[in-house]
Amino acid sequence: MPAPGILNFHDPALERFLFASVGEDRNGSSVTVLSALARLDLDPWDVAAELASSGREAAVSRLRTLLSRCKDVPALATENGKVARTLAPLLPPAAPAATSVGDAVHKGIASSPGTILSVAVVILFLIQVILSGTWETAE
Repeated sequence: MPAPGILNFHDPALERFLFASVGEDRNGSSVTVLSALARLDLDPWDVAAELASSGREAAVSRLRTLLSRCKDVPALATENGKVARTLAPLLPPAAPAATSVGDAVHKGIASSPGTILSVAVVILFLIQVILSGTWETAE
């Protein structure tokens, strides 16, 4: 059985925030933070991660600005500040930066596919250099 989240590259701690409702659009459909940000042609996961790392007051201010741009959700024209203050506590607390290789591996930074591939290429290169050096001396 695959590990949970193996196909989901996004931080699950952001889901509560991103799937929270910001109101209804002109057609009566519920609009989430995720869909509101997508309607603004922004990557919701990137924006949520930036907001989470910026601190509570900065997040409220930036979120208020973004929500005020959502013209198809009428309530956000006047209540964007209130909605932003309601949504900000749903953001996860900012994670401290990794301070060691062990912290980086634990947080998944050093175990990304790109990092693993890079390390594997370097190891294979070193093996090739060692074997080619050994091969030449054997002649």
